[in-house]
Amino acid sequence: MENNPNARLLRIFIGESDKVGQQPLYEAIVFEAKKQSLSGATVTRGIMGFGANSRVHTAKLFEISSDLPLIVEIVDTEEKIKEFTRTVENLFEQTKSGGLITIEKIEVIRYKAGK
Repeated sequence: MENNPNARLLRIFIGESDKVGQQPLYEAIVFEAKKQSLSGATVTRGIMGFGANSRVHTAKLFEISSDLPLIVEIVDTEEKIKEFTRTVENLFEQTKSGGLITIEKIEVIRYKAGK
């Protein structure tokens, strides 16, 4: 994976309250990425955002939202990312939730485990 000029970044935008059964959708995505031996996954919580339904979600103290925006990011080869995108689409169908999936071409400069 290191020094890979043809890697891809998969970004999955979802809501914090989206679930697959009782499991949060972001957890299902990360565990499925690990199961499929992808290079790694990171989930980031947004403090404010809106999506296709135009409803604003925010983390302001006076109006606590239980559905903050989340972004799951995964980097791997083009082939593995495209294959995993099918898994994500299937999870979206199971949850009946909205979301956004993007893929970007990136260049990996360094990918090494720590001590």
